[in-house]
Amino acid sequence: MLVIEAAPTVGGGTRSAALTLPGFVHDVCSAIHPLAVGSPFLRTLDLHEHGLQLIHPPAPLAHPLDDGSAVVLERSVDETAAGLGPDAGAWRALLGPLAQGAQPLTEGLLAPLRIPRHPLAMARFARHGVRPAASVARSLFEGERARALFAGLAGHSMLSLEAPPSASFGLVLGMLGHAVGWPVARGGSQAIADALASHLRALGGEIECGREVASLDELPPARAILLDLTPRQVLRVAGARLPPVYRRRLAAYRYGAAAFKVDWALDGPIPWRAPECARAATVHLGGTLDEIIVSERTMTRGEHAPRPYVLVAQQSLFDDSRAPAGQHTAWAYCHVPNGSTVDMTDAIESQLERFAPGFRDRVLARSVRGPAELERYDANCVGGDINGGAQDLRQLFARPVARIVPYATPARGLYLCSSSTPPGGGVHGMCGWHAAQAALAREWPQRRGVGRLRSAMRS
Repeated sequence: MLVIEAAPTVGGGTRSAALTLPGFVHDVCSAIHPLAVGSPFLRTLDLHEHGLQLIHPPAPLAHPLDDGSAVVLERSVDETAAGLGPDAGAWRALLGPLAQGAQPLTEGLLAPLRIPRHPLAMARFARHGVRPAASVARSLFEGERARALFAGLAGHSMLSLEAPPSASFGLVLGMLGHAVGWPVARGGSQAIADALASHLRALGGEIECGREVASLDELPPARAILLDLTPRQVLRVAGARLPPVYRRRLAAYRYGAAAFKVDWALDGPIPWRAPECARAATVHLGGTLDEIIVSERTMTRGEHAPRPYVLVAQQSLFDDSRAPAGQHTAWAYCHVPNGSTVDMTDAIESQLERFAPGFRDRVLARSVRGPAELERYDANCVGGDINGGAQDLRQLFARPVARIVPYATPARGLYLCSSSTPPGGGVHGMCGWHAAQAALAREWPQRRGVGRLRSAMRS
């Protein structure tokens, strides 16, 4: 097996680099990894034997409010519920069963559309998961604390919270927070990519970095080729091998909202007004449910929210390898329209100042990447879309096109394995795993069982 990577290092959105000052390690894109722990595929690999160490903060998530307090997603459902006042019972009723059945449910949710192996668990999830997050929050919760917590979770969807299935993202991330936590990788997210690369080499695979492929004609003969590309790049490198109807369907694929990202080198920790925020590596900034609804609605209308919903990561609080002694890193992004050219740095920092007065005084240096910079860094981030395409109801499972096996193209031996295939964006490895299974079933049908992948690699 040969992996060809255009960049100097493997990892894509799971890389780390010195983006600001010497000695400060920043995650270039992905930073917090509940899906890596919950992934049915990744949990079968002994990545700790290849150097990966995951660090679990005391709490997965904090969500500060303007009254100086913060809502905290604890590992325990009951402890989380205890901080939600009148909504304690509603939180337990909603998230408790999901967290208890997280493993089989995650297997179904991180799979292509098919007859579920655990229909009762999927039905329980779908009852609210197919709905808009705003509707779920308002109908199930009375108080602003629970509503805000759920809105922040659902905001990861990069959809309007008034659109289905935005609630599903809130349910999945809340469930994983309770069931497996939201860890960071010691030394940076690059450690995950490096551990996977080490594992591949141990199986006999080869990796060639720094080689951009402009056409499939440049590749050596192979029984199966898996493209970790979005439809736009697939058309560029493989369009000549694909039939016209499939090419038109790929060309109609829709890309979603973009990210605007800022990294900081700090001379101390973020000075949160709510001390609970220091217990979590992830902090959601957005205030109330209504404010987050307005922020994400504004973005989906092609505009820019003056008070955007902001996702913050403070990995160095729990990983001292990220910054020099006594100093810290911070990582944040907000959502903007695809291809936006508006500088959101001040808006993001204003949200930090709102909940952590004096934040700007701690900034030693910053790195700013808008949608154009994100796409230049990784061509799969089309227009700054970090999820490989919109993950709305229409494209959540039917990505990049509606096919029984979405990973297989009409061209023999050519498969897609990027986040433009189910289950979409995230550090979970499931797009590649499902694509590999499709390739093995079609190209090596005589091989069955656990040893299929190793046998195929030797072929």
